[in-house]
Amino acid sequence: MIDPRFYDVPQPLAASDIASMLGVTVLRGDPSRTVTSLSSAARGGGEDLVFVEEAKDAGTVKFAGICLASAEAAEAIPEGPTVIATRHPRGGFAKAGARLAQVRQLEADQPRIHASALIAPSAVLEPGVTIGAGAAIGAHVRIGANAVIGPGVQVGVRTTIGANASIRCALIGDGVTLYPGVVVGEAGFGLAAGSVGASLTPHFGRVIIQNGVSIGASSCIDRGLLEDTVIGEGTHIDNLCHIGHNCRIGAHVVMAAFAGVSGSSEVGDGVQFGGRVGLKDHVRVGAGARIAAGAAVLSDVPAGETWAGYPSKPIRTWMRELAWLARSAQKRSSTKE
Repeated sequence: MIDPRFYDVPQPLAASDIASMLGVTVLRGDPSRTVTSLSSAARGGGEDLVFVEEAKDAGTVKFAGICLASAEAAEAIPEGPTVIATRHPRGGFAKAGARLAQVRQLEADQPRIHASALIAPSAVLEPGVTIGAGAAIGAHVRIGANAVIGPGVQVGVRTTIGANASIRCALIGDGVTLYPGVVVGEAGFGLAAGSVGASLTPHFGRVIIQNGVSIGASSCIDRGLLEDTVIGEGTHIDNLCHIGHNCRIGAHVVMAAFAGVSGSSEVGDGVQFGGRVGLKDHVRVGAGARIAAGAAVLSDVPAGETWAGYPSKPIRTWMRELAWLARSAQKRSSTKE
């Protein structure tokens, strides 16, 4: 279910319209059935459009209204949803989703502070701040010059947002510090295959930043594709870091500058990243783990371990390999002499 504070649905979309848009036909169910929202397959309800690409995931589609599926997956979907078979379910979902729902934008003719925005009397807005419809700004918040707070954004008490920050599709807790140039809630880098190549997938999720978080200057936190990107309580993220869509960052995590976490990855509580650490998508770093500077994490890291290297591995293994390489290089050099 998409959050109406951040997304508009101009009108319902019927299965027959979706099929026509994609150049296919309704495989099973009522062609006149309509949807008013979007969801992941496992969480979809009767008003939701979902998609499934592989047959092994088809069993999760139980209560959705309309499902876009590959031919293989379509045969395995339980009775209930209206099913549309298509060669590119994710691409079809992106196309239909963009037609069904749109992210709420600042109104072209609105004043800098929209009349429907709720702003605590003790909040301080520096020159040039723009706040969209339905946003709420808590007590003792300070928002820096030329920052943009999008429609529906909620900001808790005693939070500081730096100059030129851009915030949309986000719920921000108490005592949060966002430094200048931070971008929160833009669409992630999700690509969908189609008949004419890959295209960017619209994102319909949110960003949730819990209490006491700090995010360094010019860092970017992408909103989720269909679910939430979450930054846990007391986490501190340095300058020039990037958190991809659907990521879940635990409580009291520390990330040094240039860290990058790819989409749908999970970082447990108390994890520490050195500078320029990179995580691939869909990996999990267990609670209390430490990742050395410059490491490339391509697989799950168990809780409490220290990993290093490119690709990363337990630090003792990495150091033994470095020592072996150094000895081998010395022997080779001595042989040539």
